[in-house]
Amino acid sequence: MSYRQIYKAWKSDPEAFWMKLAEGVEWERKPSKALFSNSDQSYNWFSDGRINACWNAVDRHVVAGRGDQIALIHDSPVTGSTSRITYRQLQDRVGKLAGALLERGVKVGDRIIIYMPMIPEAVIAMLACARIGAIHSVVFGGFAANELAVRIDDAQPRCILSASCGIEPGRIVEYKPLMDTAIEISSHKPEFSVVLQRPQAEAELIEGRDLDWQEFVAGASSCDCIPVAGDHPAYILYTSGTTGQPKGVVRPTAGHIVVLNWTMKNFFNVEPGEVFWAASDVGWVVGHSYICYAPLFHGNTSVIYEGKPIGTPDAGAFWRVIDEHDVKVLFTAPTAFRAIKREDPDARLLERYDLSGLRILFLAGERADPDTIHWAENHLGVPVIDHWWQTETGWPITGNPMGIEAMAVKYGSCAVAMPGYDIRILDEGGNEVERGELGTIAIKLPLPPGTLPTLWNSEARFRSSYLEEFPGYYTTGDSGFMDEDAYVYVMARTDDVINVAGHRLSTGLLEEVVASHHDVAECAVIGVHDELKGQLPLGLICLNSGTDLRDEQVVSECVQLVRDRVGPVAAFRNAVVVQRLPKTRSGKILRSTMVKIADGEQYKMPPTIDEPAVLDGIARALKSIGYPRHQG
Repeated sequence: MSYRQIYKAWKSDPEAFWMKLAEGVEWERKPSKALFSNSDQSYNWFSDGRINACWNAVDRHVVAGRGDQIALIHDSPVTGSTSRITYRQLQDRVGKLAGALLERGVKVGDRIIIYMPMIPEAVIAMLACARIGAIHSVVFGGFAANELAVRIDDAQPRCILSASCGIEPGRIVEYKPLMDTAIEISSHKPEFSVVLQRPQAEAELIEGRDLDWQEFVAGASSCDCIPVAGDHPAYILYTSGTTGQPKGVVRPTAGHIVVLNWTMKNFFNVEPGEVFWAASDVGWVVGHSYICYAPLFHGNTSVIYEGKPIGTPDAGAFWRVIDEHDVKVLFTAPTAFRAIKREDPDARLLERYDLSGLRILFLAGERADPDTIHWAENHLGVPVIDHWWQTETGWPITGNPMGIEAMAVKYGSCAVAMPGYDIRILDEGGNEVERGELGTIAIKLPLPPGTLPTLWNSEARFRSSYLEEFPGYYTTGDSGFMDEDAYVYVMARTDDVINVAGHRLSTGLLEEVVASHHDVAECAVIGVHDELKGQLPLGLICLNSGTDLRDEQVVSECVQLVRDRVGPVAAFRNAVVVQRLPKTRSGKILRSTMVKIADGEQYKMPPTIDEPAVLDGIARALKSIGYPRHQG
């Protein structure tokens, strides 16, 4: 069947469509139906079924005779080591950790915080929670103590599973002192913690509270999987908002098993047994969906990479991993490829490696500008697929479903809606706009299986954040448009649409033009306050290594590019070259923070920022061209 036929089949009979997909996973008790609607206009999926995520990710493959297949590859350039774990070994290690947790009194529904680096034990911890029906909440390893404390107070975990340290290029990050401080300042006190001692920095354990990981599991008996209701929360994942109380996205168990399993073949086009690599972190939604769960549900080999796209040791790091492990499909953020392109513009390091096994590159997490896509296509010689989704949805909203049909690529578009997502572009009054017209991207309810049904302990906030602006729709918070072929173009967060003298402009469109300059590695365009026009666009530009042009010349040429391609209406006259753009650890550019710096407003240091010192460089660069021009 073609994509259009499959999408039509979903729309004409969603109940039959989802029940058919549910046959692709194993149930302890099959559900009587897919959608369960409630009197308060909420809904759940597969609620009366009983299922276990760990069984579907691990045990069923062992039972099927594939226990000797590699499940996980841990590639760690920061420690100079590589290890492999088979499905049978994974079953043993997960079973013992789960058994040890049961022996300590952890039961179905208890929360467990996982605060770990990119090591196999992080995935093992997630699966052990799933095995016994505990609800895990992974917090990015090395996150600040205050942010960890906020999550402890919200999730109220029974225990914390952690490691003594994480390893960044050139430095060791000790996790235990951060965890100790977080527990000290939080109101809720976990009963115990289990700490994996890494040789790079062993932690001092607090007697009576902290347990050594190896000792904890050594005497434990492996436990069986405990089936849970279909709508039982699998995990809580806090969104990486830059200010305020983080939102705890709840992921229902059955829905995410059904849809993630389906996406591996139908969307990413991998077969069971092949190597799939999501170059992300388990602290983010990509790590949950496509490092831990989906590849294992589908019987793939998943790569856990403890390194960076550059600097571990160079901009050829990704090519080495693909070559050494015969990676068939790579999924990463556009920012990773922009970093590689900046360090090695001509991709000379690629010549050292054999990437003939790589079939497809998928990009998501930040808008993929056409220039980056062209660069990757030209050098890798494989399809480069931009797609779009959110922490809240847990799996792709739009994209090119390569396992169904390789549809035409439209540069700048994240392609078409996946089954389950009825996308509409709305104006401020909630009316659908014409094709090609910019508006708010919304999704007609109900959302498909695997998406959030609520926020943890915050139903009112869930409704106010996502459902109240446009009744009957989920508001994505993104703006964009849809063309005549139903291809979606996500141009910016709704807050990043700027108003220049009454003309609404997408910063994403301006960034696309600036990024097309051959010497620009990456860029950001923000809207700054202007007394006359309300807002004006301001560009921040990072250059490729080895660029011969002066900064002033690049800025001048970028301004002219925007004038030629967008027109004078954009009023794009100001830009500045900077060394680096401030980003979250997941690679999202902190545009709103830069707006506050440019407008002279107070801002809170974002807890998710990769390197806080980068903001100082931004402030100096903006000052050199006269910003802020007023004090907010």
